[in-house]
Amino acid sequence: MNDQLSQRWERFTKYHLHCPEIGLSLDISRMTFDDEFLEKLEPAMKKAQAEMAEIEQGAIANRDENRMVGHYWLRNPALAPQPEITQAIEQTLVKIEKFAEAIHAGSIRGAGGGFENLLVIGIGGSALGPQFVAKALGHPGKRKLRLFFIDNTDPDGIDQTLADIGQALSKTLCLVISKSGGTKETRNGMLEVKRAYEKGGLQFEQHAVAITGEGSELDKLAEQGRWLERFPMWDWVGGRTSELSAVGLLPAALQGLDIKGLLEGAKLCDEATRNPELWRNPAALIAAMWHASGNGKGIKDMVVLPYKDRLELFSKYLQQLIMESLGKEQNRDEIVVNQGLAVYGNKGSTDQHAYVQQLRDGINNFFVTFINVLEDRTSESIEVDPGVMTGDYLNGFFMGTREALYQNQRQSITITIDRVDAKAVGVLIALFERAVGLYASVININAYHQPGVEAGKRAAAGVLSLQARVIKLLQSNSIRAMTPIQVAEKLGGDADPEAVFLICEHLAGSKRAGVQRIKADPLWSSSYQVT
Repeated sequence: MNDQLSQRWERFTKYHLHCPEIGLSLDISRMTFDDEFLEKLEPAMKKAQAEMAEIEQGAIANRDENRMVGHYWLRNPALAPQPEITQAIEQTLVKIEKFAEAIHAGSIRGAGGGFENLLVIGIGGSALGPQFVAKALGHPGKRKLRLFFIDNTDPDGIDQTLADIGQALSKTLCLVISKSGGTKETRNGMLEVKRAYEKGGLQFEQHAVAITGEGSELDKLAEQGRWLERFPMWDWVGGRTSELSAVGLLPAALQGLDIKGLLEGAKLCDEATRNPELWRNPAALIAAMWHASGNGKGIKDMVVLPYKDRLELFSKYLQQLIMESLGKEQNRDEIVVNQGLAVYGNKGSTDQHAYVQQLRDGINNFFVTFINVLEDRTSESIEVDPGVMTGDYLNGFFMGTREALYQNQRQSITITIDRVDAKAVGVLIALFERAVGLYASVININAYHQPGVEAGKRAAAGVLSLQARVIKLLQSNSIRAMTPIQVAEKLGGDADPEAVFLICEHLAGSKRAGVQRIKADPLWSSSYQVT
């Protein structure tokens, strides 16, 4: 062995952590750091671990809303700081299992008989987690219910989903998921679906289940309408960490997936990632690598490349978990820091034929997180070349891509799991939840609020208010067409001509309220009129 290979092997064995208790290995040897970096970071990481222990014991972590952060209790209810919370978690799990059993047995039925389809209506964490788990653990031929999602307020997308369900609405169970009950995208999807049921001569309420906060708008609607059932969303569980609550467990149980395995994997990972020794804690090491790569400021993106089709949606799931948690303008001392960690990804070896070219030869503004899975499949494999099977190619492409990036000074982390099963998925969810919490503490930001999301909602409400004013003005002046500038001037000084132009384009393009465009060149000098 030459000196270079000897040095690489020495570094690999030094920075390769095997965690047999959770069926996971972590290799950080191909990140750029040294022992001195970890030693300097260790005091901050110990402080972060102490904060994490306080959070698990019930400390107020979401300070904006004066809330505890308790997703760790979902997989170990005994940790909850109050017996009422422990009891609520345990009772909800039993309720989920019994409800799923009743649906599968046909004792709870829709207008068309036993349920054959499941339609999940939610957005963000109320959809991404269930979508990821369904893709990771589902077997199309073995699913108890066929699965559909409405996760946006796109009318065309809603139409496509309803068309896929077709004439089977009477055998479709609908889960409406919204903690506040006021999330407009989810509300809109529910109203669209309700109308589809009514057009089919069906009662939506006889096919509907709510997962929401107690006393929310949705909770009251479900109670008044005598929906099939209501399940809780607690204020101490954020949407992006809600997969192991009813939000994710109920859809999984209805599909016949192993929800106890998910919870067990997450619980075991929580135990492993409480290790106070940085060198033996996989979540702490991942957080340390985020710090090392981005200088504690997120200046490099994370590209997630799972080499398994079942994990294809993991990068989308991590986008919300990481970017909504870490993307903050101010730190906890209210100093502007503009923190974050951008996340994107595809899957191996599909990425070989997509953006690996840029990763290898283009701008070096990223690090890769590879997810490697040892088990190829549960059934027998054939040889596609002498002595070579399909999974061997997948492994070869993983190792080849990793090496090609390394040769050009591109950094990478590799997480290896034995197989994709419920326990492993639970481990991955808990691993990154903990890494996010630790990293946020180290860089002194609040990982548990989302002021930017709320700002976007307020801005959208302002657009809809302006749209109503535009329509009213055009309708009252239907005899003459007006340009966006003229509309804005008529509406008053607070009306933005650019916003007016975009609203008029949307109204004309969607044939809304009778608005038509009289096209001019350039386009923004066009005029609009109600006919």
